[in-house]
Amino acid sequence: MSKLALAECSHSEVPAAPASCWSVYMLRDGSNRLYTGISTDVTRRLAEHQAGKGARALRGRGPLQLVWQQSIGEQSLALRLEYRLKQWPKARKEALILGQIALPELTPC
Repeated sequence: MSKLALAECSHSEVPAAPASCWSVYMLRDGSNRLYTGISTDVTRRLAEHQAGKGARALRGRGPLQLVWQQSIGEQSLALRLEYRLKQWPKARKEALILGQIALPELTPC
């Protein structure tokens, strides 16, 4: 199994490009379901989801709550982590949200 090293994105520095720092996030919908996604601006993306302009899976699912996010860095790493998290059972995601477990380390293959 490959390991993923998480990059920290400093928002205090002037970014070279606005899309340079990607984050993985989890939302909880009104039915207590968890949705995992990636974005360069999680606040903006949450607003899009709440307005019904985001993923179809969340449309009409009631109030959405941001329950977890992690800055990753590169888009390719964020996509890989998003895929991995989507494979996890809900109980493991809940443990991550509560801080009971840590993310796996991710390193490029």
